[in-house]
Amino acid sequence: MRLLDYYHDHPPSSSSYYMPRKLELPDENHINLYGVRGSGKSALVIDYLQEMDHETLLYIDFEDPNLLFSTLSSDDIEEFVWSRSMELLVLDNYNEHILESIPDVERIIITSRVSLELDGFATPELFPLDYEEFLAFGRGISSSSGFNSFLKLGTLPFASKQPIASRQELKNFIKRSFDYQELQLLVVLAIYQTHHLTIHQIYISSKSRFKVSKDWIYRKIKEFEREGVIYFIDDAYQKSGKKLILFDFALGKYLTIDQPFITQFDTIIALALIKHKREFKTLGIHGYLTKQRELITPAPFESEESIWKKSHSKYSIYKKYDIQKVTIVTVANQYSYKIDNITFEALPFYEWSILNEENL
Repeated sequence: MRLLDYYHDHPPSSSSYYMPRKLELPDENHINLYGVRGSGKSALVIDYLQEMDHETLLYIDFEDPNLLFSTLSSDDIEEFVWSRSMELLVLDNYNEHILESIPDVERIIITSRVSLELDGFATPELFPLDYEEFLAFGRGISSSSGFNSFLKLGTLPFASKQPIASRQELKNFIKRSFDYQELQLLVVLAIYQTHHLTIHQIYISSKSRFKVSKDWIYRKIKEFEREGVIYFIDDAYQKSGKKLILFDFALGKYLTIDQPFITQFDTIIALALIKHKREFKTLGIHGYLTKQRELITPAPFESEESIWKKSHSKYSIYKKYDIQKVTIVTVANQYSYKIDNITFEALPFYEWSILNEENL
């Protein structure tokens, strides 16, 4: 109980720089907040706790080094909470099976990388920052001028807090969050960012670069996919392989110097669709096809004339897939036109991102 007394007497404090997120914890007694590493789960929960009387809560961070050589049992935690009539138990950075069972207490918040699929628990998912949240973290950056900073810093909250030292912060995050072999795999994944490929192809490429087993690659890819470190997007146009997207575009750029801008821009658009929970597939190299038959095409710098010519050459594909609208996402260009009954509209990313969320 000594360690539990220590945790009770030393509750966490919120950062003075914390900015509220769009996601708010639901008004439920049992919550499992989950999301990819680095998304800001701990910060969100700790900020939430500042509204409470610290005497009535117990916060346990399972990444605390004091737990390396000390063990906690579910029974000990339960007894501690009930004997002191505490209102809330928080298990932060929890992994499956750390405890033999989840403590049976009146109110509990658990943070984890993946949903623990616990009966009776609300399961909100926290993604890294979207563009609007990034602007809020930037304090005073306008939606139009902030895009360059967004490209440089990415979506992980800690990077936007320390823009001057963002590269060093990213390096520290990688060292803290991934072991060496996982990092080797991440570099391979960054090389193939936005490519259509299979897990077997990832294994072949990895094996040519470092010593690794097929079983480890397949298991780790499934773990990364379940957590949201990577996404494989189904394709409506080609059936061989799925499009690979890494969870943060700045991380991908950091891991490989050869990543072109269009890859980064493409990833930004895919992640915006994922975070806003749009249902979509890729349509080969032509863009992202939503359930509403809207084709979203990354074209950061192409002129209206160039896109207009390509639209005519691809018209048969648009008709084949019953596309009702084509949205061209750009860096700054804005225009619109129609070809028969299909509307084509080009929008700067900062406008499209906001409209994309509003149209949910």
